[in-house]
Amino acid sequence: MVPVVSAQQPVASTLLGFSAGNAKNELDLEKRFLAIPDPERMRVSMQLLSARPHHVGSPYDKQNAEWILAQYKQWGWDAHIETFQVLFPTPKTRVVEMGAFRAKLQEPAVASDPTSNQRDEQLPSYNAYSPDGDVTAPLIYVNYGLAEDYEQLARYGISVKGAIVIARYGHSWRGIKPKLAAEHGAIGCIIYSDPADDGYTYDDVFPKGPMRPSEGVQRGSVLDAPLYPGDPLTPGIGATADAKRLKREDAQSLAKIPVLPISYGDAQPLLAALQGPVAPENWRGALPLTYRIGPTAEKVHLELAFNWDLKPVYDVIATMRGSEEPDVWILRANHHDGWVNGADDPISGQVALLEEARAIGQLAASGWKPKRTIIYCSWDGEEPMLLGSTEWAEQHAEELREHAAVYINSDGNERGYLSAQGSHSLEPLVNEVARGIADPETKASVWQRLQAYELLHGTADERKDAASRSDLRIGALGSGSDFAAFLDHLGIASLDLGYSGEDDEGVYHSIYDDFYWYTHFADTTFVYGRALAQTNGTLVLRMAESDLLPYDFAALADTLHVYATEVKALLETLRTEAKERQAALSLNAYVLTNDPKHPMVAPPSLETPPFLNFAPLDNALASLDKASGDYAKARSDASGKALFSASLKALNAQLTQAERQLTSPQGLPRRPWMEHLIYAPGWYTGYGAKTLPGIREAIEERRYADADAQIVLVAQAIENEARFVELLTGELKAVARQ
Repeated sequence: MVPVVSAQQPVASTLLGFSAGNAKNELDLEKRFLAIPDPERMRVSMQLLSARPHHVGSPYDKQNAEWILAQYKQWGWDAHIETFQVLFPTPKTRVVEMGAFRAKLQEPAVASDPTSNQRDEQLPSYNAYSPDGDVTAPLIYVNYGLAEDYEQLARYGISVKGAIVIARYGHSWRGIKPKLAAEHGAIGCIIYSDPADDGYTYDDVFPKGPMRPSEGVQRGSVLDAPLYPGDPLTPGIGATADAKRLKREDAQSLAKIPVLPISYGDAQPLLAALQGPVAPENWRGALPLTYRIGPTAEKVHLELAFNWDLKPVYDVIATMRGSEEPDVWILRANHHDGWVNGADDPISGQVALLEEARAIGQLAASGWKPKRTIIYCSWDGEEPMLLGSTEWAEQHAEELREHAAVYINSDGNERGYLSAQGSHSLEPLVNEVARGIADPETKASVWQRLQAYELLHGTADERKDAASRSDLRIGALGSGSDFAAFLDHLGIASLDLGYSGEDDEGVYHSIYDDFYWYTHFADTTFVYGRALAQTNGTLVLRMAESDLLPYDFAALADTLHVYATEVKALLETLRTEAKERQAALSLNAYVLTNDPKHPMVAPPSLETPPFLNFAPLDNALASLDKASGDYAKARSDASGKALFSASLKALNAQLTQAERQLTSPQGLPRRPWMEHLIYAPGWYTGYGAKTLPGIREAIEERRYADADAQIVLVAQAIENEARFVELLTGELKAVARQ
């Protein structure tokens, strides 16, 4: 066999995964690509795609999907629409009342905002997948509705059993609030937006400013996302027309008690009627009233009923087949459905994705072809709980497990700083790309701007890392966007990127998230849309064109050490807390109340945690340290050597499987759909990531025997990864010797 020198060298002296010669070719290609995304085209596309409400099942949702399909085809992509039938309830009855008060439950049109008056097409404000219910009970305020809030209620001797709770949005994903309320015996849940969190305390309210007005409401799903996302009736399989479906009463991810979101205008009379003790200082919002815990003297009536229909979702899939390694897939996606007009969420991300696809199509029309297959996906049904992406991933699960090298996601996009989360084997690649993208405002690189932000405003650890590490850390992924099925379920290395941080944003999931709001208060010139297209498009090109797929296992190993240190520190924190509480109880040291009308009780004593055996985890991390170091050396040693094309293709195919080693077919405790053992949405946080989730959550919930068992399982996955990386190292050495 004749050796291939220039086109198949795996080492990048200038770019990760590229030979020096091919790095120059890649940079030339990227220079052409970076010049193509056009902010004005993004503006025009957003105005069209957000012109009318486009929720799941709406006529404009289908029309948008068909328009997106036509664009892909015009740009030379092989594109089609895949349709799934999913359970999507819509409201027919919504009542919140107390005595003479009846909540308006209506967002008024704004004269200056031309799309806010499309009332006949707008979904009413509601929480999708709340059950039907008609309940009447006293109301109790539970702050953000977190586990620690219920602990505080217990100290006041207040139980929510048989009550309706009212919680404010924030500090956890919305679906956790009715989940915890139900676990504590509540029979209904109301969620409101307090102006302390996204209203007038930050800036003027819409339309004068960007923040949530008094009658603005945050819609959103309350499916149990930490259990499994996607269609609740078809867990684990694609929701095709002929799929076998669960009965609705058997669908475990549906909320257990009726839940409804309301505005702070509607919430204020309810909160003002609360009696009982004054709420702790950190429970108090920004409304002009005395925040009390309750209950109310008068009972609140909450009545909800829904149309429980199957609705179509339209996933637009566009493919450009690879010329050399077609069986290695690079996936890039953003969703196109919105709760209402959805200009910020998700169209700001969708128009950037479309400009990437147009630019790549233009490169292909000029004669370039990608080495690997590139697949662009415009998902439907993300808002109700990742419906389109999850059903597509479940339907194509075996193909994806075999072929997918990376999944690159975005959602909404605004002005500000690069935000990047994902698989840590891709952390050096993200940093390398970020160093080459110009920030539209400062003209420095987006990497430099983010570093400066973390040095000035980051946590102590972020400031330390930004000052001392060559690469900035990327965050971990939990859930909340379309990467979930790819990473959490299938074990595909994934990224989620966007720009944000300079815009105050208070219209999330309301009728005011529209073209008018976006072009007045967000990325008004769409230059950060162009930056997003440039960033993600460059990542796609690097993954599609590199000689050797640009994973870096040393970055993964380093991050896993951080996570191991955190869970050990968590155990020590609980041990210290237990000792301090016991000491305080023995000394009767708690100040129980400053209100004799509402005495508090001391917190219960806590079990002192045992010493857990972290040795398997430490040994596994040592193995991965060695393996990742060996791989990095082999990659460096292969620099400049003649590498055979066929052997390198086989090695790249193997590399796609590296992330899969960190999964387990038995999944996480309580949720077997979640197969990744390193990253997952938190059982009681929802979207927020839990790292080493089996270990961490067992410690947090004081299930110490379970924690010991999870340490062994996670250690085994890391050992599997180490052995696999050593196998890759041997293959790389063999390729370089040929």
